[in-house]
Amino acid sequence: MNKLTSLKYLEMKDIAINISRNLKDLNQKYAGLQPYLDQINVIEEQVAALEQAAYKLDAYSKKLEAKYKKLEKR
Repeated sequence: MNKLTSLKYLEMKDIAINISRNLKDLNQKYAGLQPYLDQINVIEEQVAALEQAAYKLDAYSKKLEAKYKKLEKR
């Protein structure tokens, strides 16, 4: 029974070591990707700001077009 328990604990230890090693590898890969993820976040913010500017420009151009059509009818 003790040998079986001992073997089970050794097996669990190996699994824990592998998990730890894999986690370290993933953390290193994530750290390597972090600058790119930061750039993506910045681009996403810039795109959102550009989108808002486009909506405002569209609304302004529609108002301007309506004024032009109103003046054209005179």
